[in-house]
Amino acid sequence: MTLASLTPQAALPSPSTAVWQLGPVPIRAYALCIIVGIVVACWVTERRLRQRGVAPGAVLDIAVWAVPAGIVGARIYHVITSPEKYFGTGGDPMKAFAIWEGGLGIWGAVAGGAVGAWFAARQLGIPFGVVADALAPGLPLAQAIGRLGNWFNNELYGGRTTLPWGLEIHRMDPDNPGHALRDDAGEPILEPGLYHPTFAYELLWNVGVAALVLVLDRKLRLGRGRAFALYVMGYTAGRFWIELMRTDEANTILGVRLNVWTAGLVFLGALAYFVRVRGPREYVIPIGAAATAEPAVGSDVSQVDLSAQEAGARPAAPQGYRVVSEEQYRHWQETGETPAQPDAEAPSDGPSSTPDTDDALPTRSTAAGDDGPPAGETPQDRAGATGTRPAERDS
Repeated sequence: MTLASLTPQAALPSPSTAVWQLGPVPIRAYALCIIVGIVVACWVTERRLRQRGVAPGAVLDIAVWAVPAGIVGARIYHVITSPEKYFGTGGDPMKAFAIWEGGLGIWGAVAGGAVGAWFAARQLGIPFGVVADALAPGLPLAQAIGRLGNWFNNELYGGRTTLPWGLEIHRMDPDNPGHALRDDAGEPILEPGLYHPTFAYELLWNVGVAALVLVLDRKLRLGRGRAFALYVMGYTAGRFWIELMRTDEANTILGVRLNVWTAGLVFLGALAYFVRVRGPREYVIPIGAAATAEPAVGSDVSQVDLSAQEAGARPAAPQGYRVVSEEQYRHWQETGETPAQPDAEAPSDGPSSTPDTDDALPTRSTAAGDDGPPAGETPQDRAGATGTRPAERDS
């Protein structure tokens, strides 16, 4: 009789394999989940950026900086909070670079990714608050997908339970990472009993946080980073109680897991920001690049220059962005008339994004929608648009 035979049949199963070999290349389920999560977050963020006036494709320029910085930050946080594994007795400092063996901290991922996104937004001339708010619902969706990797790895579970959704956990082979130990009959060995699937609790919670951000952002028209602060509050509130259920090894302070303290402190910081910061949602108008004309909603299709599209003409990347109100943005989008430039423009999120330019406003933008213009739609050619000064850069 094996340990597997002692486990009730009414249970959530776990995979016995988390790594597959494609020739000499190992394909890791956890890495695949992370990649899919990143793709989903980029897709959501791209749509929301375009609804606020950012030119198509900007999310890729941001991801080039944010994703590697997030991975580095996640690893640094893990190493700092678990130093004994790498620098303690019997530890191997070089293992700190073995990221493929696991060990990433979401707190470091968000912090590092934020630094990378801030740098990219600064280069593009987009206020960082616009980028952060656009990312707010996509990030928890990415985290939810990433938690599926923990299911494949048979990790991040809670204590024993008799609930119908109790989770079977395989005893993993330390000499063959990503694979379960097997008995003499070749069957994977299960740990006795069932366990709380805390990774699944966090997955479902994160999906709820994404829905909460989308609903409240649409209703309250959040701006200046407040949608992102709402995400942080929602995520940390759930992480606080879920972390208390976990039974995996973790460093503690005053007998409480370190991540519980982190969740509480980050929640308070996000709450303070959300309460203190005020301001309407920000929209931007691209500056300093010509664009191929496309019809806006309700326009005459005959006005589209099909010959240019057939030739593969694509608009140049904007040199920067000018921050405008939602009313100004809608007016510019519908009429092509550039909002008047005040003598002393109020600061948006930081210093000027690009040097002054006399180039005309680009013609490419997005068309109106519930939360702003949907992706792929642009206003008609603004041949008579006047030049403006670039937007404020974030700092």
